Amino acid sequence: MTAGNGQAPTVNFTDERLSNGLRLIMSRDPLAPVVAVNIWYNVGSRHEVPGQTGLAHLFEHMMFQGSRNVGKAEHFRLISGAGGTLNGTTWVDRTNYFETVPSHHLELVLWLEADRMGTLLDALGQETLDNQRDVVKNEKRQSYDNRPYGSSSEKLQAAVFPEGHPYHHSTIGSMKDLDAASLEDVRAFFRTYYAPNNAVLSIVGDFEPDVARAWVEKHFGPIPANPNTPAPPDGALPPHIGAEVRQVVPDRVPMSRLYFGYRAPPLGTPEFDALSMATIVLAQGKGSRLYNRLVRGKELAQDVGLGAYEWIGGAALAMGWSTARNEGELEALEEAYHEGVASLAREPPTEEEMTRARATVERDELESLQRVAERADRLSMYATLFDRPRMMNDRLPSLLAVTPEEIREATEAILVPENRVVLSYVPEGSA
Repeated sequence: MTAGNGQAPTVNFTDERLSNGLRLIMSRDPLAPVVAVNIWYNVGSRHEVPGQTGLAHLFEHMMFQGSRNVGKAEHFRLISGAGGTLNGTTWVDRTNYFETVPSHHLELVLWLEADRMGTLLDALGQETLDNQRDVVKNEKRQSYDNRPYGSSSEKLQAAVFPEGHPYHHSTIGSMKDLDAASLEDVRAFFRTYYAPNNAVLSIVGDFEPDVARAWVEKHFGPIPANPNTPAPPDGALPPHIGAEVRQVVPDRVPMSRLYFGYRAPPLGTPEFDALSMATIVLAQGKGSRLYNRLVRGKELAQDVGLGAYEWIGGAALAMGWSTARNEGELEALEEAYHEGVASLAREPPTEEEMTRARATVERDELESLQRVAERADRLSMYATLFDRPRMMNDRLPSLLAVTPEEIREATEAILVPENRVVLSYVPEGSA
């Protein structure tokens, strides 16, 4: 990583493909004797077909249950025993797996990732499927169904995106679809999407590129490509929902809370960048406009937030929330929230607000780029989503270049009643 022109550092990298289509991105940084490996598969919940929701997330679990040469849970044991960390995550547009280890264990990580990419089906049987299906269903109960406010993201997605849209359903999927998934369904999903030509492998840290390249070729090179990987579904939508959607949700919650959902432009557009800066001005930190209005000023709220998800499938989701300080003042809280948002649609942010917003985004970006794991993740992200890994070097300058008037225009265009979902979570018995 070198100093760039202006405020953002430049991450230097190489970008190439193996003969089987695997994209390999490498960025050497010898400052610390560690290396991060990050592999993104171009499959998430938006790639799922009706009746098979939840398969992408289910596979995140299955990928740690062994392959031809690696026993169940042995991936965790080997990486932890080497002094490393690891995990995997699933989101709407992708599934990723990542490890950070001392540099001399790089080949171990590459071998482990290649073994499960190439031979996972050798170890995948009905018992493993049933076990991990139960694990995912229990996760859904704990994180969504039985958690206070846990259903908010599912309800917002379902309301902001119409039925049939790839973002209409949540990543966790439905219990019905999870129960219906057969072993052949799961095997077919793996054969379709877990192929080298549908993956990006990024390596960042202290390593020798020629040696790493040889290891990647050795372990990943023999894995065959899948020439029939389907394109993701079309997610194009009108920019607005069309009318405000309201729902009262009685729940086992300690205090009433409001959630707001908006249909937003997708990541990679100037409008998304302007909206991102608007969310900082409005609701990030104790200096934000809504915090000063709702928490510090009127004392209607305990907290307030607003952010935009980095989605690319034709549209994205902006989500806000605020927890009431006192029961019985939910209407006043909502009115104050909307008025605070509308104030930014009328008048652009002040110079003081712009200074704070720019400092916030600069701090967050620079802190993230200090970590080799984050750099590896972003290289994989921009290569997978946009075919442009160099976008990670453009992200901070793009955000800092957003003007006050562009922020006002984005607020006026997106955060409006006809494009708004309002969920009112109230304690059971008080609705």
